[in-house]
Amino acid sequence: MPYSLATFSAFFFLAFSPLVDAQVPLRLERLNRCGDLLDREHSTWCAEVRGLTPDTATLTLDGKPLPAQTVQRDGDSLNIRLNARDHASGPLVVKQGDRSSNAVWLTAQGSHVVAAKPNEVAKNMDGLTTYVDLVSLLIEEDHDGRQEATRLAAKYGATVVGSIAPLNLYQLRLPAKNLVERDALVLRLGSETSVDAVVVEESAPEKNEEADAPRPVADKPDVDSDEWAANRFLDAVNYYRRRIPASQAPLHPQPMRIGLIERDVDFDTADFAGYLGDCSVPRTCVYARDAQKPDGHGTTVAGILAAAWDNGGNTGFLKGLDPASGGFEVIVERNSDAGITANIAASVNLVEDGVRVLNWSWGIHRVGAKNVNGDDVDSLLRSGIAMSGYEELLEEFFLWLRKEHPDVIVINSAGNGASFSGTDEYRLPSSFITDQLLVVGGHQRSDRADLSVDDPAYAVKRNSSNIDMRVDITASACVHASTQAPDQTGAVHCGTSYATPMVTGVVAAMLSINPDLTPEQLRMLLRRSALTLGDNYDFEPMDAEDLTAPILPSERDHRLNDKDVGRSARLDMQKALDLAVQSRLRVR
Repeated sequence: MPYSLATFSAFFFLAFSPLVDAQVPLRLERLNRCGDLLDREHSTWCAEVRGLTPDTATLTLDGKPLPAQTVQRDGDSLNIRLNARDHASGPLVVKQGDRSSNAVWLTAQGSHVVAAKPNEVAKNMDGLTTYVDLVSLLIEEDHDGRQEATRLAAKYGATVVGSIAPLNLYQLRLPAKNLVERDALVLRLGSETSVDAVVVEESAPEKNEEADAPRPVADKPDVDSDEWAANRFLDAVNYYRRRIPASQAPLHPQPMRIGLIERDVDFDTADFAGYLGDCSVPRTCVYARDAQKPDGHGTTVAGILAAAWDNGGNTGFLKGLDPASGGFEVIVERNSDAGITANIAASVNLVEDGVRVLNWSWGIHRVGAKNVNGDDVDSLLRSGIAMSGYEELLEEFFLWLRKEHPDVIVINSAGNGASFSGTDEYRLPSSFITDQLLVVGGHQRSDRADLSVDDPAYAVKRNSSNIDMRVDITASACVHASTQAPDQTGAVHCGTSYATPMVTGVVAAMLSINPDLTPEQLRMLLRRSALTLGDNYDFEPMDAEDLTAPILPSERDHRLNDKDVGRSARLDMQKALDLAVQSRLRVR
């Protein structure tokens, strides 16, 4: 019997559909806590997966399959309900046939806040996007936060919808329809004796708040220049690979967990395609939601730490240490799109999940902040009322960190407003003075090709980098972004956002060598090992245009006449690792 073309086509499709399906990428694009965020016995997670077929999908959490009854599917959406007693934090992977998705970190910790929907925001008097009916209360520490937040919610007709319980912060949805009603309720809530501060969120629901400010054309680097040579990137990789397994006095590196407060990573790029599916130390692992933009902020920041080598695009420092390291877990997590409050919620969860190093490639300026030329800063601005709430929130975070997790260090970008990073009235979080916060400025290669890497003029301050005594060290601010196809050169991205993970990577490597190093000791070793840049300013007042706090005689073996004294500090990755090795050997 003759077959029609339609019949033959249908037969062909059915016969070869597994082959077709195998070519469709499986990507976990969204994973967020949903349902009752205050439920401590159960947690519900909503996930969106691209590339699912009608076939049964399997989910694994930390390498173990989840029971089928815990997962409900509706098309590309998954609803996952877990019992808190039965599951710990770990990477979640979706599998279907021979395909595996990217791994996304699912936390068993309870800090989660709600982001506003597009119809729940408005423009305030400063022209900034602000939440209309969502605010967060920092409850005084002598009160039971959950109980007091519930009482205040009932008093003012609000509902408790989220929390960061370790900081005694609870998020309320107010019965407010506009900013006049919200501000009236904020004033009344702020006057309650049990309330330390009210945090008003100012951020668009879907806006990438970590994006750098636009650069002037004069600040654009030479695309072909080797920016990382100024920090001895390859020297550091070579040193670690050779020194750790050395036959004489070999070291046994420890696995290390790093947290990046970023949105997502593009796993369709050559830099990250190798991270699909299950992963565990001693190799480098990346856990992140999937993006569909190869040169996105999160992909570039994560790439500086973990991108594959020799595929074009980015090159990951920690990935380069794989042959000798104990493994690095890079967790990309942002909790929700609820701005700074969500960043802190994610940070608290990550710390409680064992992260030793937090990368904060973000920061905000107060409206009215001035740059070094006296002009207004025009990027990442927040109003006075928002800044006061954020300042209290960050203070509570660092107090909690010092009390409960004194071994954790936060690496923060100095900012790109050509302003002052240490002025607490105008810049957060870089202005905080604490041993557990290390601030990173940005430099770029000078146009002097005849200089050695240890010459102070080998690198120069980036015009856009924030400056002053609060900046601890600088690193290369320019990097090639990831690319979808192998062996391509990515676009050049610049900013302190990309200098920060350079320092994060070397700090994580130092801790893998000597996990007993404290945040104060890490800062000391980074400064002692630092190369220099710029002129000798002879310890001018802090409003001088020093890029970082000047090198002190105590950071140069107490030599008053050392040529480095008074200059700004430039990251030397190889020497920092060497000092970490020496610190480990001394305690043997």
